[in-house]
Amino acid sequence: MTETMSRSETSLVPQLHEPRNPGMPLDMDRVMRATANRSAIERRAATLPGRRSVKKDYQAAWLARAISCIDLTTLAGDDTPGRVARLCAKARQPVRADLLDALGLEGLTVGAVCVYHDMIAPAVEALEGSGIPVAAVSTGFPAGLSPFPLRVAEITESVKAGAREIDIVISRRHVLTGDWQALYDEMRAFREACGEAHVKAILATGELGTLQNVARASMVCMMAGADFIKTSTGKESVNATLPVSLVMMRAIREYHEETGCRVGYKPAGGISKAKDAVTYLALVKEELGDRWLRPDLYRFGASSLLGDIERQLEHHVTGAYSASWRHATS
Repeated sequence: MTETMSRSETSLVPQLHEPRNPGMPLDMDRVMRATANRSAIERRAATLPGRRSVKKDYQAAWLARAISCIDLTTLAGDDTPGRVARLCAKARQPVRADLLDALGLEGLTVGAVCVYHDMIAPAVEALEGSGIPVAAVSTGFPAGLSPFPLRVAEITESVKAGAREIDIVISRRHVLTGDWQALYDEMRAFREACGEAHVKAILATGELGTLQNVARASMVCMMAGADFIKTSTGKESVNATLPVSLVMMRAIREYHEETGCRVGYKPAGGISKAKDAVTYLALVKEELGDRWLRPDLYRFGASSLLGDIERQLEHHVTGAYSASWRHATS
């Protein structure tokens, strides 16, 4: 990874770059070939943090890239337009201006701002002219258990309100019962309801039981036209992990090799430290290649990660750490 990034590199958004995944007919042979060797996957994941340590200017470059890939998120019951406006201001300028100037990264922004449906309008207003898309969680987030017509209608209303990305949740029961046709049909309906908005399929991997189920659900959602596959809602007891990420990235790689379509990846939940962000980016680089190290194909679902990255960048520039409370996001 280079030590600096141009403004054009840090402002990539999905609507302007990578062609969308059109999907394909459900191929059950391909789905059932998807397997996962848990012991080998866990062994591979366990070695990564220790092997991929970067320092000094290189670390700063990786952390800046991580910022450009963050879906800055607020999904709290007490969200207000004022809180969302503050979050959007942070999205526009995620790091203090003097630090960005010292790093040569003027114009750096996050990848998107992610909110509930009711907060779409305030977010769109606050981000006007920035090029930063608004993402909305949808389809009965986080459980996905509301009536199907209401889940589809929720997508439609969020797109009308200005969301350019929709994070949907799949019905876990389809995976747990092996009803891959039902999962495909559901995902296809969600994709069609999104229209021009990009769709991220949240698998809620912590509730799918096995890594094999994660691999198969990933493949089915991509076949149905998902633009991204995402680990978690952030509300499960187990969210993003390196083993799950490895399984999902390899499914993405296989899908790309077979179809030529690049599908994005988004780990979400539990990634709050700068060093963890670098580890995840290293895994992306090794498994998928440099092209996926851009916000049109990779996102972090995070609310507190940005604060820790900003602290690390301040230390890089000044040689001193500041208190975490000085880097609030909203």
